[in-house]
Amino acid sequence: MILSAGGGAVAGQDVAALPLLLLAVPLLGTLAVTASPQRLVRLVGVGVAAATFGLSLALLGAYDVSAGMVQQRVDLRWIPALGVRFQLGVDGISLPLVVLTTLLTLLCAVYTLHTLPAPGRPRAFLALLLLSEVGMLGTFLALDLLVFFVFFEVVLIPMYFLIGTWGGPRRRYASAKFLLYTLLGSAIMLLGLLGIDAAAGTLDMVSLTARAGAGIGSRTQTLCFVALLLGFGVKAPMWPLHTWLPDAHTEAPTVASVLLAGVLLKMGTYGLVRIALPMLPSGARAVAPWLGVLAVVGIVYGSLCCLAQRDLKRLIAYSSVGHMGFVLLGIATLTSVGINAALFANVAHGVITGLLFFLVGFLKERYGTSDLDDIGGGLAVKAPTLSGLFTFAAVASLGLPGLAGFWGEMLAMLGAFRPAPTLSRPLFLTLMVLAGVGTVLAAAYLLLLLRRLTTGTVTSRWREVRYADVGAVELAVVTPLVVLTVALGLYPRLVFGFTDLAVHRLLG
Repeated sequence: MILSAGGGAVAGQDVAALPLLLLAVPLLGTLAVTASPQRLVRLVGVGVAAATFGLSLALLGAYDVSAGMVQQRVDLRWIPALGVRFQLGVDGISLPLVVLTTLLTLLCAVYTLHTLPAPGRPRAFLALLLLSEVGMLGTFLALDLLVFFVFFEVVLIPMYFLIGTWGGPRRRYASAKFLLYTLLGSAIMLLGLLGIDAAAGTLDMVSLTARAGAGIGSRTQTLCFVALLLGFGVKAPMWPLHTWLPDAHTEAPTVASVLLAGVLLKMGTYGLVRIALPMLPSGARAVAPWLGVLAVVGIVYGSLCCLAQRDLKRLIAYSSVGHMGFVLLGIATLTSVGINAALFANVAHGVITGLLFFLVGFLKERYGTSDLDDIGGGLAVKAPTLSGLFTFAAVASLGLPGLAGFWGEMLAMLGAFRPAPTLSRPLFLTLMVLAGVGTVLAAAYLLLLLRRLTTGTVTSRWREVRYADVGAVELAVVTPLVVLTVALGLYPRLVFGFTDLAVHRLLG
């Protein structure tokens, strides 16, 4: 429902309640957790995250799928001198990511009931967690290029402190590298956004999408698209701009790893679909073959790196490079099939990799390390429930039919089989074959990992050590992700039902 600001009709000042509440609740929640008594702060954090998740479900219920356009609009004056308006809204492209963000944030908050990494300090930890949620949600809700950029940047600071304060032994190096890479990417991205504004004379994302590049010369479109690709590619992460990711994941606490893989990486690919493709179509056609090549290099490279890893968190980080390569390949096809595949793979990767990082956190708590040589094997004997969950997550990650990981990767390759008419079909057929090789390599490293971790020999160091299997809070954290992995695999329309019409409108 659209309400007029101040309860009456005010020209140019439209306000929808739900998008504003989605941002206001976690923002006010940061103040609530800092002011809460020590014994209640974690419960308050869970309550705020649960309320935000409930609002996202209300937004989901209020969305009219048949319309396929931006709904729940917010349009307020912000910086009149620059022609900037505070515009928010949601459509079938952004809505699944909004719900995914609030779900993963809620599960991360629940996880803090079980454990909190050193040095503790739950008030600061939960405040940063909720502040990062504000930035992530604002990125997916923004309908003005400057508003998008502001929220895109908001995420960096809380994530920097989450890694740098609660991370592993090399946390300062990893957090600094994360910040420097992403700030550089953001600076290049800003150049692209300013180029669009200078050429088109507006920052309104809805208007720019409707124009489909009209008024922006082909050369300008190509230059702006390259700038946006480099900026978003750092976050995606696109090879060879991915090198910050393994270090960040290795040193990050479990909660930061879940949000980093589950949501932050999606901000880059979402930006390509939301901004670069519809606003710069000539640039997209010119750069798409190069994007496809870089995507497939990332797929194969990520899988080969996984085969060489001995740290479990680092292995999953490199697997994200490969999986997000399928997202980029789907985008590069410039077809509705490929872009739908990319949007589905975004959600599926967030669910599955979030589950994997939670399970790695469980392992690290028990063994005190994520080094595979130190952990050894025999997990199926020592913790059968944890072993079963890890096996499930691994086979979902390798793209087993019937689970969420299958649809995005399969349809991305189908999109490469029939790319847009303006693209070279022989090139994309070659890319499809190489992506298929990547899926074989992914199956190889995941099956080798399972054989080593679950059924391998228990090392002498851990033979006499006893620890509990999955506890109640841990089970509460992973169960929704397990259910979603199965549900999305068996009924992919849970995502495609929202994205399909929106993608067709995006492509004109």
